[in-house]
Amino acid sequence: MQKNTIFLLLGVLILLLFMILNISLGSVNIPLKEIMASLLDADVEKETWRYIILEYRLPKAITAILVGSGLALSGLLMQTLFRNPLAGPYVLGLSSGASLGVAMVILGGSIFGGVISSFFFSKWTLVIAASLGSILVLLAVLATSFRVKDTMTLLIIGLMFASLTSAVVSILSYFSPAESLQQYVFWSFGSLGNLSWQEVLILLIFWCLGILISIFCIKNLNSLLLGEKYAVSLGANLKKTRLLVILATGLLAGSITAFAGPIAFIGLAVPHLTRQIITKNNHLILFPAVAIGGAILMLICDSIAQLPGSNTTLPINAITSLIGAPVVIWLLVRKKKLYF
Repeated sequence: MQKNTIFLLLGVLILLLFMILNISLGSVNIPLKEIMASLLDADVEKETWRYIILEYRLPKAITAILVGSGLALSGLLMQTLFRNPLAGPYVLGLSSGASLGVAMVILGGSIFGGVISSFFFSKWTLVIAASLGSILVLLAVLATSFRVKDTMTLLIIGLMFASLTSAVVSILSYFSPAESLQQYVFWSFGSLGNLSWQEVLILLIFWCLGILISIFCIKNLNSLLLGEKYAVSLGANLKKTRLLVILATGLLAGSITAFAGPIAFIGLAVPHLTRQIITKNNHLILFPAVAIGGAILMLICDSIAQLPGSNTTLPINAITSLIGAPVVIWLLVRKKKLYF
């Protein structure tokens, strides 16, 4: 326990260091001294530097922390619920539902009426559309969870919902013009920037709700690791646990997709990476460890995506997969164990 506590404290320190590093990177070169002065509300040499730090870089760094930790925790919840190492936060079709909502606005608007689409189209329109798409899929999965007793059947149904929504998006894409397709593809790349403090606050509220609900599941999640029958023998209410886990995942993954787009890899890989360091399968320890690990990895990927010294920013989705996937493959091949 003491060893794991040291790892957690070390993780928090590393998280703070990478947060400062992430804030220091950008097209405008700002000295570290001025960055710290801006964060501490002290005097700075140029007020434009303070504005860049507080209005652009700090919200983006906080968004990276919320996105990374939220997706990593969602992945841990799904992997434990389904006892499947390949389960991730989007396995229930939440990402596909959000993509369908955005596709209806971008692609559907171009098909059914360009004037209407241009009148209603805005950044908040995409956020609301993605949220509604995720909510609809989440409600469908929740309704199914009451009628299905087998957890693996619920997993398959979630995959079918994802396939169904993806099929609708494909049909919309087929009939859409190139300009609308390009706009939709850019959204699917994912982005951590351009979020105002108001949007970060809304994302933080959903993040806190998802974390709070998942905390109530810790005891039952530990018992689920040994099988559903064993969990029932310990007095766990499987239906209630399944409902809370799906709801927590929906709040975390759905809100993150709505504001930042579909971010790949983090939710699937971070729980496995964390288990290479944290040897115990106690979710009371895994929860903070996975959250910290996801936030650190997201900050690293975002720092690389900014291409230090350049005005170009690479798609965050590409970076998360290019950086993380080889590391996970190497670790899993070396350990030869998936913990399930």
